[in-house]
Amino acid sequence: MNIKAPRGTVDILPKDAKKWQYVENKIKGICDNFHYDEIRTPLFEHTEVFSRGVGDSTDIVQKEMYTFEDRGGRSLTLRPEGTASVTRAFVENKLYGEPNQPVKLFYFASMFRYERPQQGRMRQLNQFGVEVLGSSDPAVDAEVIDLAMTVYKNWV
Repeated sequence: MNIKAPRGTVDILPKDAKKWQYVENKIKGICDNFHYDEIRTPLFEHTEVFSRGVGDSTDIVQKEMYTFEDRGGRSLTLRPEGTASVTRAFVENKLYGEPNQPVKLFYFASMFRYERPQQGRMRQLNQFGVEVLGSSDPAVDAEVIDLAMTVYKNWV
């Protein structure tokens, strides 16, 4: 029996978990100031969510996804990135009908990519992301850059 963490994964021990919580809480506060709401999507999705959202020909879809069939024969994939899941949730839950548009969301989530583990590249990684849905205004891009710079400036 192998009692080590799977290759490409790490344990976040209590002393490090406190640091993660500190950073996450700081970023959550910044997101709140920018009026972004947190979203939490499932760890896995129907494979089609990623192949359609990310693109069939990308390296993520072609080589890096952890895909499996469930007992019903449906193809499921551990999420390799956040945008496709957030977009699926936006459409499925009809968030486009919310009175306040655009819908501004953020997430902290574990992502899974089957790649050769090396320094700085893990098979399970944690990602922070933001998505703004329901607007084509270029000011949204500027706001996302401003939010990212505000996060960055908190640690420089």
